[in-house]
Amino acid sequence: MSVVIGKNKCSCSRIVSKTFNELSLKELYEILKARVDIFVVEQQCAYPEIDGIDYSAIHYQMLDSNGNLLAYLRIYPDSDKENTWHIGRVITTVRKQGFGQKLLHQAVEDLFNQHHADEIILEVQTYAIPFYQKEGFKVTSEPFDDAGIMHVNMSLKKGLRD
Repeated sequence: MSVVIGKNKCSCSRIVSKTFNELSLKELYEILKARVDIFVVEQQCAYPEIDGIDYSAIHYQMLDSNGNLLAYLRIYPDSDKENTWHIGRVITTVRKQGFGQKLLHQAVEDLFNQHHADEIILEVQTYAIPFYQKEGFKVTSEPFDDAGIMHVNMSLKKGLRD
């Protein structure tokens, strides 16, 4: 299912989605390194970053013209609710360039149009709420502590985007 989804406004980058088994060892290493660098080291949060979900996820990468990772996220189906998907582990390695927003937008479009999602759910750090609200997500829970960092649940239902 490896798909080059297209180039964004910056002609030097492209978005690619791959299943776990389609990732090269270098891609997997770069993804896991970036996730650990941000979620464990930078945020000083010791938790099991490698959680087993990667095997069933589709991994979205925004890459520069040299193949360097600019942004990443993963999508995976909810195990309990039909036509409900999760987006998680959203990161950018180059900040303040809009790469994360472009990657999130592409994933949302693909979930609704290709994967026939009725709802997309997230668990996000509270500081990042405005980032997801730009794509139409709504807060659906009170703040809660997850590994020492405050989070909320958010949701976006098909047909209800702003």
